[in-house]
Amino acid sequence: MSIEGVNPEDEEAGAVVRAVARQLKLWREAAGLTQSEFGAAIGYGEELVSSVERGRRIPRPEYLDAADKVLGANGKIAAMKQDLAEVRYPKKVRDVKRLEAEAVQICSYNNVVVDGLLQTEEYARSVFGSRRPPFTQEELEQQVAARLARQEILTSAPAQPLFSFVQCESTLRRLIGGRRVMRAQLDRLLEMARLPHVDLQVLPLSSEENSGIDGLFRLLKLKDGTTVGLSEAALISRVLSNPAETTVLDMRYGIIRAQALPPRESLAFIERLRGET
Repeated sequence: MSIEGVNPEDEEAGAVVRAVARQLKLWREAAGLTQSEFGAAIGYGEELVSSVERGRRIPRPEYLDAADKVLGANGKIAAMKQDLAEVRYPKKVRDVKRLEAEAVQICSYNNVVVDGLLQTEEYARSVFGSRRPPFTQEELEQQVAARLARQEILTSAPAQPLFSFVQCESTLRRLIGGRRVMRAQLDRLLEMARLPHVDLQVLPLSSEENSGIDGLFRLLKLKDGTTVGLSEAALISRVLSNPAETTVLDMRYGIIRAQALPPRESLAFIERLRGET
């Protein structure tokens, strides 16, 4: 069983984890169990139990379920899974996920990798696994889990936003993770492109014009009528809310869409590429 660490710079997550830690310690002490006895009862070592109770580790849902049963909490400890569900992921991911939840339309242009909302688990693992310096195994698993959790908005939200994705052809030909992983990724793209609220377009390398040559970006059009831009580069991630900046990105995205193949032609393009991979 794995238990995730807490980023000391993430104050929001730290406050939630410390509050849960205090409750777990109070419940254990009320039951008259030492950390060693409690750990043995739920299948964890004393050192990990100590780390959880000091707020240094985020307990997994199965840890809380086992604690609830052993301590006879009748669901009170298990209910804390909801409190930890969001802070389990990096702050950057939580912030983006909150913005996405407020969006009525999400637009994405990517010329580096397949957009994170469209990635398969194996593809995402390969993307994060290529990072240098590398993530620790714990960090890698956290990043992958966070990426997959964000994808719920595509199919599970009560009212999904409209999605528009433009992928540079280079992202579809780059064999991240190898041919098997890339074939499965192209299959995922074909599946997602057929959803009624998703438009997926390919900007072919043969195009003489590419207004997205500066790099990837996203636009989120929110329920309150505002537009937020997300821009990423090496070691830098920016949220853009200044209308002067978001207007430029909105114009640029419209031009990129016009330069790309229409959705139906893009679907056929991906199908042909899938046959070649």
